[in-house]
Amino acid sequence: MPRYDAVLLDAYGTLIELDRPFERLRSAVAKRLGEEISPQDARRAFTAEISHYVANCHRARDAATLREVRLECAGIVLEELGLGYPAQDALVVLADALRFRPFDDVEPALAAIRERGLATAVVSNWDCSLPEALDHVGLRFDAVVDSATAGTPKPDPAMFRLAVQRLGVDPARVLHVGDRDDTDGEGARAAGLDVVIVDRSESPAPGTIASLTDLPGILDE
Repeated sequence: MPRYDAVLLDAYGTLIELDRPFERLRSAVAKRLGEEISPQDARRAFTAEISHYVANCHRARDAATLREVRLECAGIVLEELGLGYPAQDALVVLADALRFRPFDDVEPALAAIRERGLATAVVSNWDCSLPEALDHVGLRFDAVVDSATAGTPKPDPAMFRLAVQRLGVDPARVLHVGDRDDTDGEGARAAGLDVVIVDRSESPAPGTIASLTDLPGILDE
């Protein structure tokens, strides 16, 4: 009998990453606003925007609140760059810069999961646009749980319980895969799930996997 009935996965850092964000921001500012910015300025502005987003994405639970958070993020980019445009004008700049791409090991790993007949879900600290973001890069799952619409972020085990409930499986027969033990690991274990942490750094920490291509071996144990 297979060990698991379902696999949950984190989104950013596990399934997807930003595609050249600093370079894209420089190009977008030049194209949309006609302004030239340095690589250093692009990095500083984008880093500040990401910091604000991470702290506030839980507020973006519907179209109206998502727009509010995006306007705030666009305003932060303009402020960091010293550009006196309305935040509204920078929304398209941010949209151009925020492009995601799947890691190379994602498609083979998902294919292996589905070949074993396992259900899949994404559990991620994100805004309500997470299903759209995943669909845009060609990734589809049986369920998607974001912290904004769930009403709580990881490591709250409630997010994991919600995903398990939507899949209709036993928590004891679910594996969660994420890239951070303090959010993915702690939350999933508290919900009664097994956990695997993927560490994509050059020196993976003990007890982690370096790539999602290691998942089939774990699923078959």
